[in-house]
Amino acid sequence: MTIIRKDFVKPAFDRSVKETLTKKGENMSSMILKGKIHKFGSNVNTDEIIPPRYLHSPNPEFAKYCFRDIDRDFADRKQAGDIIVAQDNFGWGSSREYASMALKAAGISAVIAASFSRLFFRNSINLGLPVLESQQAAEYIESGDEVEIELNNGIIRNITKGESYPFQKYPEFMQKIIAAGGLLNYIKK
Repeated sequence: MTIIRKDFVKPAFDRSVKETLTKKGENMSSMILKGKIHKFGSNVNTDEIIPPRYLHSPNPEFAKYCFRDIDRDFADRKQAGDIIVAQDNFGWGSSREYASMALKAAGISAVIAASFSRLFFRNSINLGLPVLESQQAAEYIESGDEVEIELNNGIIRNITKGESYPFQKYPEFMQKIIAAGGLLNYIKK
């Protein structure tokens, strides 16, 4: 059954579920992400995620410069665990993984979009950043909404609006990479 919007199917979920993150090496069966939404449009490129002039900065400082050229106040508003939602073709441009690194440094727990650049998608998975494709979520979720993501069930719940949206679950090997915090951590196990 596909759960799309509240006017079709009212989602049933326990609002008492707290944010839980898997510990290194655990299965994603218990992985739930919860955060506030920051929404962007289509065709956000890697140079807009982290402008190249800041690439000389140490990795942890990337957080100060995320989206600097398209949302100057993002660094001040974002909080650890927040989630990005965008429209089509998020992360196109450079093949460098700095864009995904910058989002992780900023404390972003996941990115939801209608579609991603394949390179950005792969870089994000390799760094342990969940990236989820969902046309419905990209269309109906708004900035400021509170969202809960069940990575193991393929469900995004908009707590603010009482809606749910499906996404394609990761295959088991990708779940293990995300749960380990990225490909290098997974290989070290």
